[in-house]
Amino acid sequence: MHKAANDAPLEVACPHCARKVAWSTDNIYRPFCSKRCQLIDLGAWADESHRIVGESAMDEADLDTLLQQADRDTPLN
Repeated sequence: MHKAANDAPLEVACPHCARKVAWSTDNIYRPFCSKRCQLIDLGAWADESHRIVGESAMDEADLDTLLQQADRDTPLN
């Protein structure tokens, strides 16, 4: 990690509240400013408020259908 010319630690915005936070090993919650912001973000992922854009994952019914099709197509040795 490179430090700025004035030896000040890099500052980033907390992903939740946007407060400036020093990016250093002293901040155990980085990139968050606090445990509270970290837990709020984790909760948003857990209840699927945050999502990664892309194709939807298959549900179990789709997976079962694919497995049944594979069983019919490929004989066991």
